[in-house]
Amino acid sequence: MTETTTEAWPEPPLAGTEAAAVLGALERQRATLAWKCSGLDDLGLRATVGASSITLGGLLKHLAHVEDSHFARLWLGSPVGAPWDTVDWDSAPDWDYRSAVEDSPGQLLALWQESVARSRAIVDKALGTGGLEQLGAYTTPGGERPNLRRILLDLVEEYARHAGHADLIRESVDGLTGEDPPR
Repeated sequence: MTETTTEAWPEPPLAGTEAAAVLGALERQRATLAWKCSGLDDLGLRATVGASSITLGGLLKHLAHVEDSHFARLWLGSPVGAPWDTVDWDSAPDWDYRSAVEDSPGQLLALWQESVARSRAIVDKALGTGGLEQLGAYTTPGGERPNLRRILLDLVEEYARHAGHADLIRESVDGLTGEDPPR
């Protein structure tokens, strides 16, 4: 994997619109994951900590799935595409984590980056037609629909949870620690 550039480290605005704050927080979490997964080979992306079976490669693949599924299913109301649409999630609920060992670091990074790019394009298009209060296409059995704000905040939460995992795993691999990459 290539090293993550640190020249334009994303920082949420100190003052700005609600959309800029939410997107800034999400981009910071995405950049943190990218940094923690950068520069590692197969062994580095397969390392675990303690009793956990979570790997950095598994996190990349899982978060690629989260990106694609949140926007396809919740925002667009469409099925999630490949490779997610070929998985029997009932019999293999952790497929994204477990199958990552079959992929190279480059494949995992590309899968995640492509998912993030699709998500960014969807959000840019949505914000071009309205604000965070716009409702997604998904409807719960109770008749509720998530707004764009909720979908983005769910992604911030998902990344924040897994950035902690990435911190621990990466430190165990080569001692890399910290919140931000060196500038």
